Amino acid sequence: MAAFASLPLTSSSLHPVVQFSPLVFSSTVVYDPSSYCLTVRSIRHGKQKFSPQTNRRSLIILGAATKQAKTPAEEDWKVKRELLLQKRVRSVDANEALRLQKENKFVILDVRPEAEFKEGHPPGAINVQIYRLIKEWTAWDIARRAAFAFFGIFSGTEENPEFLQSVESQIDKNAKIIVACSSGGTMKPTQNLPEGQQSRSLIAAYLLVLNGYSNVFHLEGGLYSWFKEGLPVVSEE
Repeated sequence: MAAFASLPLTSSSLHPVVQFSPLVFSSTVVYDPSSYCLTVRSIRHGKQKFSPQTNRRSLIILGAATKQAKTPAEEDWKVKRELLLQKRVRSVDANEALRLQKENKFVILDVRPEAEFKEGHPPGAINVQIYRLIKEWTAWDIARRAAFAFFGIFSGTEENPEFLQSVESQIDKNAKIIVACSSGGTMKPTQNLPEGQQSRSLIAAYLLVLNGYSNVFHLEGGLYSWFKEGLPVVSEE
């Protein structure tokens, strides 16, 4: 449910114009990702325009939606990393991944968006995207679209709710899997990243071991390293 309140305007605020369809809703807004709220200077719905009735330094804050409960994929990286280490999820480089695929029947699970997968992927890889383009038009989805639009991103993504179901329909839980995305991320600590850095493939690996997959590996350096090494690639374009 939408809620309204006033807030002082700061000189550093940015005011992009965001348009929503099919609600014919437009406004001048500032998005606060920490509170999932839109700061609105004016609202237009069809031919009606609504503006703040307070002084010129006040804004209307539109709480577009209440954030949904945290999903396992949104769990803190520290928690994910601890489970991945506990379950002995091992990272392999691109050359070892190719060897394991050829000699030990490992399955490469490519979790990138379908369009990226079609542009080029390892032969025999299976694609199940862990994130997809936002599809719905609930209040919460509209708020997220606004957040992406604020940063100039008009093709925002959301967690794929069918990820595990799609994986289970194609890959047995006892299969040996190497999860891959573009960049790969890492569980290795560094001076700048003492807990490593998460990525789509590591989030996917976390979801898999959390749901009973017992032979999960991770492609270190991601498919960027695969392409850089000049390893076999097929395209569906």
